[in-house]
Order: sequence, then structure tokens, then C-alpha cells
Amino acid sequence: MAVTNDIPWLNDDEQRMWRQWMGLNAELLATLNREMQADTGLSNPDYQVLAVLTESAEGRMRISDLAASLQWERSRVSHHVVRMEKRDLVSRQGCPEDGRGAFVRVTETGQAAIEQAAPGHVRAVRHLVFDALTTDEVAQLGEIFHRLRTRVGLATE
Repeated sequence: MAVTNDIPWLNDDEQRMWRQWMGLNAELLATLNREMQADTGLSNPDYQVLAVLTESAEGRMRISDLAASLQWERSRVSHHVVRMEKRDLVSRQGCPEDGRGAFVRVTETGQAAIEQAAPGHVRAVRHLVFDALTTDEVAQLGEIFHRLRTRVGLATE
């Protein structure tokens, strides 16, 4: 690939920050996943699905809405739901308004699993992230993340 001079390449500080950001993201998610797997048998994706479902109005969502909430492809959600169904964490229900559509709902087993996992997850997030930051830094990062998410079109407010 030819390198052109009209590309605004990252300077050394920007490159260092970008690599730190990418490394932190990967390491943080891997650490949280390992800890959750060891403590509860749930993966981070399991936890994310259960968290979204348990925070929804009826403990259920259409697969397309679940995919949008998770920022996942619909096919990824469908495949993951199949794996979670086999473990009785979620179930599918037909959608009366749409014969082809389906709801995913959290089961009693799934509800118990997230209730067991949530305290450890919160402790890990607090230890790995928030205990290392001041209140002002948390506020600053919140503003920065919101601005960046708005820029890529993900912010909801």
C-alpha cells in the first residue's frame, strides 16, 4: 500500500495514547471475563445479554432490539441466545404480532445467575477502574466518552 502525505498520521503522543486505549480495552474485558467465568460460569457476553434483558420492562426483548442494545449483529445475538437457551438462562417466545418475530426472555435460572454474578462484577469493575480514579476524573472520562460516542453515533443522550 502506498503511503501518501495527505494522511494526518498520529503523532507519537496520539499513537501512544491510542495503543494504550486499545490495550486497556482488551485487557479489561479479558480480565472481567476470566473473573466472571471463574466465579459464576457466565461469560461477559452472557452477562451483557442478561443485564439488558433484566433491565427491560418485562424481562424480554425482541432479538433485533436486543442486538441494537448490545451493538451486536443480529446473527451473533441469535447464535448466542441458542447457547444460552441450552443452559436455561434465556428462552425464546413467539411474538403474537409477528409470526416470524421472537422475544428472548430471561428465565428463572438466568435471573438467579445474574443476581449471583452482579455483586462480583461490580466489585471487579470498581477495583479495576473506579478505585484508580478521582471523582473529577470519573466525571471527565464520562464527558470524554460521551463526546466520542456522539462522534461515532452511539450516544443516546
